[in-house]
Amino acid sequence: LTHIKHIVATGGLRAAQTCARVDELIAGGDLNRTLRCEILSFGYKRGIPRESDLVLDVRFLPNPFYIREIRAFTGLEAPIRDFVLGKEETKGFLEHLYGMVDYLIPLYQKEGKRRLMIAIGCTGGAHRSVAISEALGEHLRKAGQTVSVAHRDIEQEKASWAFRRDLNPDA
Repeated sequence: LTHIKHIVATGGLRAAQTCARVDELIAGGDLNRTLRCEILSFGYKRGIPRESDLVLDVRFLPNPFYIREIRAFTGLEAPIRDFVLGKEETKGFLEHLYGMVDYLIPLYQKEGKRRLMIAIGCTGGAHRSVAISEALGEHLRKAGQTVSVAHRDIEQEKASWAFRRDLNPDA
């Protein structure tokens, strides 16, 4: 029994409170990074990710797919990123999004949540949702959060563009 450092009395505690207490002991009282933010871009045409906690629809933003010169790029590349993030409506949206997420994260942490999945969707999952997901990830990292960003549908969408080009080279 000499290896036991802490005994946690769980009587009367909810599950979230028990998790928070254990996290506090493990982290030495520093709970600032116990919540992991996972950001996932996706395309609505392939369905909403079931594991999502928050789902944001960015199909209201101008769609770069309809601009022939840049449509073959993704939100990871400068032509799309600059197009999406340079729009006034995007700037306003990001201001509100950052404020909302900055407000919510401490509340989720307080409730003992360890993982927060934020899913951001556009039509195909390769342009707008990717650029917004990357921007949100960067914002949260700068705020000291533990963040991962993944893009569920980007490769499938790129493959569909290649298939369409094979059928219609002028597309």
